[in-house]
Amino acid sequence: MEKYDICVLGGGPAGYAAAMRAIDFGKKVCLVEKDKVGGAGVYDGALASKTLWELSEKVRSVNETIVSVGRKKFEISWEEVMKTMNEAIFDRKFQYTCHIKLLQTETTTCRFTFERGTGTMLNQHEILIRHEDEEKVIYAENIIIATGSRPKKLPTIPVDEKIIMTSDGIHHLTDYPKSLVIVGAGVIGCEFATIFSNFGKTKVYIIDRAEKILPFEDDDITDLVARNLEDKGVTIHHSASLNRMEIIDGMVEYELASPDGKKEIIRVEKALVSIGRTPNIEELGMEAAGVHMSKRGMHIGDVDTQTNVPNIYVVGDVKGRIQLVNMGELEGRHAVEKIVLNGQKTERLSYDNVSTIMFLHPEVAAVGMNEKQCREKNIPVKVVKIDYSVISRAIAMRKTQGFFKIIVTNDDEMKILGMRAIGEHASSAIQACALLIKMNQGIEQLAELIHPHPSIIEGIQECVRMLLNRSVFKSSVFKDKLKCYSCVDGVCTPLQRL
Repeated sequence: MEKYDICVLGGGPAGYAAAMRAIDFGKKVCLVEKDKVGGAGVYDGALASKTLWELSEKVRSVNETIVSVGRKKFEISWEEVMKTMNEAIFDRKFQYTCHIKLLQTETTTCRFTFERGTGTMLNQHEILIRHEDEEKVIYAENIIIATGSRPKKLPTIPVDEKIIMTSDGIHHLTDYPKSLVIVGAGVIGCEFATIFSNFGKTKVYIIDRAEKILPFEDDDITDLVARNLEDKGVTIHHSASLNRMEIIDGMVEYELASPDGKKEIIRVEKALVSIGRTPNIEELGMEAAGVHMSKRGMHIGDVDTQTNVPNIYVVGDVKGRIQLVNMGELEGRHAVEKIVLNGQKTERLSYDNVSTIMFLHPEVAAVGMNEKQCREKNIPVKVVKIDYSVISRAIAMRKTQGFFKIIVTNDDEMKILGMRAIGEHASSAIQACALLIKMNQGIEQLAELIHPHPSIIEGIQECVRMLLNRSVFKSSVFKDKLKCYSCVDGVCTPLQRL
């Protein structure tokens, strides 16, 4: 029986990062993956959908420019769209394939093994690996579970991945659907609504159970995104209950009920069910290994990535806390460091400065807490906002829709609690605030930092200068473009700045 220091089950972003970190420490590592290395981070997930978004944004931007001067609308075939997406996937797949092959040939400096198959734990150290008709058992001192997740389904909706699809099926369309209904108004649902409405070939509907899309975000963010979607012809069914959805004559028929009791029946060509993700735990044999399970999956409790069985760790989507590629990779590396350093690594994982991006129109980037969360927790804060229309780079790009918003503690230290950015280059703007949150620092350093000019991130500097009463433009003058206020006990009061 082959013995390893660490066995990683799952070759998605979290598992792959864990295996590579174990190599850094010179450990003998076995990475087990039953399907595709890269997981949803490459296939039917992040890379695929973001490639579609990038292309759709280019199409939208071109058309906004040429149609305004009377030229014919630019069109791109679905075949060309799929070609671009598949090329991006192939590039990443090729990198992973080459990397794994080369790692396995570096036997003098790297003790890495890749096993294709499904891994099932027989006990807390032994793992049965099945691939086609072959089986083998290996032994590992430590095991890291990184088996990812899959789209959640509802028993009442007949998902066939051809007419009614999840995000696993939407990437395999053969043409633009003439009409598409999206069940779920969270990040993934709104991203696909943005993509298809950008291309301008599909009538898009969104079924939203809540009053607003993206209900976890502040109203000023969701209102702008919703307005842009509706301006592009998207119909948002707010506060709607889905009574039924079925396939009739090759079409999707769905029935909605509104809060006032009215019912509406609509037929569309395709449907996308986007209601979250489910952890992949069915084949793991967690009970045989003695791992405690909870309603959400594996019970982690207060011990970071470590389960109740000391040598078994859980990372990434299967852990179920924050299902993001960057967080999964961080958890994977963290678990390996806990294993190798054996108690010397006492610093816990922090989720306070997780940076995220939502591929919408405009793009939305976030780190830390938003206003809504601060109010729910009754945290006194100061808030500052700057509109893109007063940022030089945005003016130069002619992309002035959007804003920056920074939330700080309501005291003299003014430590950063969170930031929201919506607009062009939003994802490039939040890193300085993410670092200051991590360092538990105030805004003084950010105010004195010399930013490149012209750049979008100069707006961040102007935000913190407003809080310090040193801004170039005064919020008391440009009240519609600049806002600076405090919120205490649910009451927001403008800060006097001259």
